[in-house]
Amino acid sequence: MRIIIRTFFRGLRLVLAPVVLIAEKLSTPKSIERSPEAQAEVDSACENLALYQFRTCPFCVKVRKEIARLGLPIEVRDAQLDPDHRKALAEGGGRIKVPCLKIAHDDGREEWLYESDAINAWLHQRFGAA
Repeated sequence: MRIIIRTFFRGLRLVLAPVVLIAEKLSTPKSIERSPEAQAEVDSACENLALYQFRTCPFCVKVRKEIARLGLPIEVRDAQLDPDHRKALAEGGGRIKVPCLKIAHDDGREEWLYESDAINAWLHQRFGAA
């Protein structure tokens, strides 16, 4: 019975994955406008950020849309297909759960922020104000 259920959900994921990706492409908002100096400042701040995600995860799509809306050049790391990123997420964050935003602070410590709403709130608070 488990095999049937597992096969069903794998098939469902195979069918829905392209739909999720196309919907993301069509509904991703345009980024906010900043002056070149302000954008350079944002670009510099984003060098210390990395988003661990799965490509077709709806919660990861939600975070990627917020990143696009805010015009942030955050490195996106696929923890589903890349074993090195998966291992880094497990060791650094303590669990393999996505989305997860890795924040490298200037003092050398790392913060691992889970949950799409928490990540979006942090991004908006840090980069959303014009």
